[in-house]
Amino acid sequence: MTRLTATLGGLALTTVLSAPLLAQEIADTIYSGGPILTVNDAAPRAEAVAVKDGRIIAVGTQADMLAHQGDTTEVFDLDGRAMLPGFVDSHGHAVMGGLQALSANLLAPPDGEVQDIASLQDTLRAWIADNQAAIEASNLIVGFGYDQSQLAELRHPTKDDLDAVSKDVPIIIVHQSGHFGAANSAALAAADITRETPIPPGGVIRYAEDGAPNGVLEENAFFLVLGKLMGGIGEDGFKAFARAGTQLWASFGYTTAQEGRATPQVAEIARAVAAAGELPVDLAIYPDVLVDRDYILANQSDTYENGVRIAGAKLTIDGSPQGFTALRDRPYYDPVGTYPPGYKGYAAASEDQINDAIAWAFENNIQILTHSNGEGASDMLLAAIKAAEAKHGLADRRPVLIHGQFLREDQVAEMRDLNVFPSLFPMHTFYWGDWHRDHTVGPINADNISPTGWVRERGMMFGTHHDAPVAFPDSMRVLSATVTRRTRSGDILGPHHRVDVITALKAMTLWPAYQHFEEDMKGSIEVGKVADFVILSDDPTAVDPETLAEIKVQVTIKRDKEIYRAPGGPQKADLIAPMGHHILDVAHAATRSN
Repeated sequence: MTRLTATLGGLALTTVLSAPLLAQEIADTIYSGGPILTVNDAAPRAEAVAVKDGRIIAVGTQADMLAHQGDTTEVFDLDGRAMLPGFVDSHGHAVMGGLQALSANLLAPPDGEVQDIASLQDTLRAWIADNQAAIEASNLIVGFGYDQSQLAELRHPTKDDLDAVSKDVPIIIVHQSGHFGAANSAALAAADITRETPIPPGGVIRYAEDGAPNGVLEENAFFLVLGKLMGGIGEDGFKAFARAGTQLWASFGYTTAQEGRATPQVAEIARAVAAAGELPVDLAIYPDVLVDRDYILANQSDTYENGVRIAGAKLTIDGSPQGFTALRDRPYYDPVGTYPPGYKGYAAASEDQINDAIAWAFENNIQILTHSNGEGASDMLLAAIKAAEAKHGLADRRPVLIHGQFLREDQVAEMRDLNVFPSLFPMHTFYWGDWHRDHTVGPINADNISPTGWVRERGMMFGTHHDAPVAFPDSMRVLSATVTRRTRSGDILGPHHRVDVITALKAMTLWPAYQHFEEDMKGSIEVGKVADFVILSDDPTAVDPETLAEIKVQVTIKRDKEIYRAPGGPQKADLIAPMGHHILDVAHAATRSN
């Protein structure tokens, strides 16, 4: 398998150093009129950028652009706004992000209004009232984003809580982590979950005092039920997910998105949507290595077709740290719930499965992304990578560790030695930092969640992600959390892990482009790279770091074409309109089409 091997900065050319042929090209568009942050250390700022055929042909001063301006050149006035490279998704689930975009919003503030079970119930009722016809057609109610750590009751909603909303129509609500869910009695019945149902490996069915399922499902048990209930959505429904999810990514400035765990069926649906010209961004897809390896081998590619490529494989070792299902190397600090003494979480995959999956990926030179949150999970992953590398030799495979919330410092050092790319989750410091401090790892170890400082001390690149639909793909929240490490309560977790704004921007642009083997064409504003840009309301290097989350994405541009524009943003042609459908409207359409 051929890999893109251009070195970082290898195309770092300014207009002054451009080849003579490039200097004679007449641009389709010249961008100027605001600060341009190139994320190119050789020329970190520019006054103007010239683009032709979706590629950057010049970067430099406004005077430099005169050679590229012709009668047909459009001059895009930034109007004082800042332009940066388009953001590259280091880890997310863009297709399944459509579920978040199209279902009832059960998120806590600042992203939603749910703060207790009563407000969760009210939110569901309001959504039901707005979608009555679609609910009658699909016989399904879906909510996304509840988080027991942010509910006043500090517990998961049960089937009794959801039965109070509806006993007749199946309700499934998805935890913000995506690793848990709760179902009402009708949904449990529709999924054939009873007190006699076998518990699937790597999953938990919780029970009430009478021995019947209480509606709360963990990990593989939840995925099983969700798959059964969502199966009725059909191909049209999942196509709508893909369109809505990628448009949501574009609205936050992402020009390259990721589907960080897919089945072959989901991958083919995304390909179909892309072939119809309906995906606004590039989409890198990583099918599950434990589901269908033949599909990965047959379809993996280094190049995009209609904006989609099968980029590698995905492995999941453990679960959610805030939900106490991540596999630790020590007991949880003060878990909320009923857990046995010394509880450390559990693995979603066996050690044999992990070793076999990593060995297969290395043998076939397939890039593999691995979900590993707890120290115990990362111990197994790093051991498997070390063994696979010893057997199959060194190569530029760029294996990625996803999340790594509870990494030890010795594990970070081993990641450097094994050339493992860390895709970290600093947004946890905002959303769950207080919870980690008080309940998962305690006040000492909480300072070292998402240890970006340890990574930079060793000269390593890293990516930052949102893991949407776990959180909204809010790029400015990612940036803010990486720089400030502020929790919801205002605490700062691990000030020694804070990084400067430019470093944080590299972790959203150039470094995740490297993660995807795409650093020669994306991630910075340099001659020869694609014209993927994001225009922000303010220059993130010129504002108080405590206000970074307040910066707004104004325009997102993919290959010199607008794919998103906020109200009041500077305008350009070819705007793709945002989706406006509901998940159940989609289900209704799918039912009619079937």
